[in-house]
Amino acid sequence: MVVELHAAATSDATTRSYVRRAPEGGVLHRVVREHLQTFLWELDRRDHERGAPLFVKREFQRFVRCGVLAHGFARFRCTGCGTDRLVAFSCKGRGFCPSCGGRRMTERAAHLIDHVLPRAPVRQWVLSLPFELRYRLAWDHRLCRAVLAVYTRALQGFYRKRARASGHRGGRTGTVTVIQRFGGALNLNVHFHTLVLDGAFVRDPRGLLRFVAAKAPTDAEVEALLGLIRGRVLRLLVRRGLLSNESGESLDDQEAPPLHALYAASVRQRVAMGRRAGATVLRLGGASTVTAAPPKRRRQARLGGFDLHANTSVRAKNRPKLERLCRYLLRPPVAEDRLSFAHDGSVLLRLKTPWRDETSHIALQPVELLEKLAALIPRPYVNLIVYHGVLAPNAKWRREVVDFGRPRLERPSSATTPKKVGASYNRTWAELMRRGLDIDVLQCPDCGGRLRFVAAILLSSTIRRILGHLGLPSDPVELDPARAPPELDDAWAC
Repeated sequence: MVVELHAAATSDATTRSYVRRAPEGGVLHRVVREHLQTFLWELDRRDHERGAPLFVKREFQRFVRCGVLAHGFARFRCTGCGTDRLVAFSCKGRGFCPSCGGRRMTERAAHLIDHVLPRAPVRQWVLSLPFELRYRLAWDHRLCRAVLAVYTRALQGFYRKRARASGHRGGRTGTVTVIQRFGGALNLNVHFHTLVLDGAFVRDPRGLLRFVAAKAPTDAEVEALLGLIRGRVLRLLVRRGLLSNESGESLDDQEAPPLHALYAASVRQRVAMGRRAGATVLRLGGASTVTAAPPKRRRQARLGGFDLHANTSVRAKNRPKLERLCRYLLRPPVAEDRLSFAHDGSVLLRLKTPWRDETSHIALQPVELLEKLAALIPRPYVNLIVYHGVLAPNAKWRREVVDFGRPRLERPSSATTPKKVGASYNRTWAELMRRGLDIDVLQCPDCGGRLRFVAAILLSSTIRRILGHLGLPSDPVELDPARAPPELDDAWAC
């Protein structure tokens, strides 16, 4: 059984210790617990035939149980002094859960570093898309993968031409793309973060694989590449009947999903439900309205709503920096410490970086926050990490590329490394906490001994008995009943 850890780290001058998080007291948990039923009722009222999809309901319902001891936990005991530690089960959500998203971020970043990315220089390319295309790709995953394929083929062609120009024919590169669905203000913003091996692999006369590093792209090259990508994407949309011509006029919306109104509003930073439906999300701290386009950075190009940026690179030997970059790509949409309540009951989201108009926070009513989160939840079985080129799963050179530059003992495919039957790359929660936060969660806080897994406690009567004995809350989380929106309250009062 896989048991996941929910923790917060505390530190002083000499130690870092594990403290179990209490999600019930957090802003996000309280909003979901108190307003989820109202949100779902409002969705059903707007669309009687479809309402909220089942995967969205499950994501929210499992979140309110995540990290709550009353819904089950794993029991650990010190082999020395007998001290017990209880670790609550997780929801394993893919949408917005900060805890599960943080665990997945650390796990997948470690997997990329240890088992995928070779010891070669890496450059990050980021492709942002026009609003209309973001909306469509949010629910049409086949089209999303097709657009991504156009983009990555253009990147691979760019590196092949560079290798050929330096006298190396047949060069191949590889990419890892993270499809991000969110922006800094919890807005729906489908865009591609792509890690590209910054050069090309070629065969030398002896048949051995070697890497030919590429020079950093110039601003003019980035601009030309963006023009190529944009033209190919528009032609793809025309072929599929989604655009009337290559000028990029209107996307066909006949197959819109149940949450299409939420997607459309979130893409444009507007509110979809309630009294403020159609209004712009409230901003706080802004001094003035800024209409001019932001200045371009180095190795950045903009064209017709498309934006391509390629100024972030990592040297081959700087693996810690590369792992931090991977975590940035794989991070969850929101951190709990960025949320707070205002005096009027609205939720304040602190922006990680203030906007150009000096906006530092956005204010959302609780139901508005839930609609933003619902738009970020990906459909089940949709893969948001995609490999191309020599890093693709069935690529001919993949094994050699992955092993390239690694010491023999670190090679995942080394014949000298014995493999256990059924072994996988999944890491335990203790390993991830050690790697991500440098916390040894299996160390006894009393005697310094080792904690050992004893049992998974699932039976409600046993849960109540243990938690009651420890003086901890033992009642399962209950969702508050739905409340009619203010406009209906006013109508009924008449």
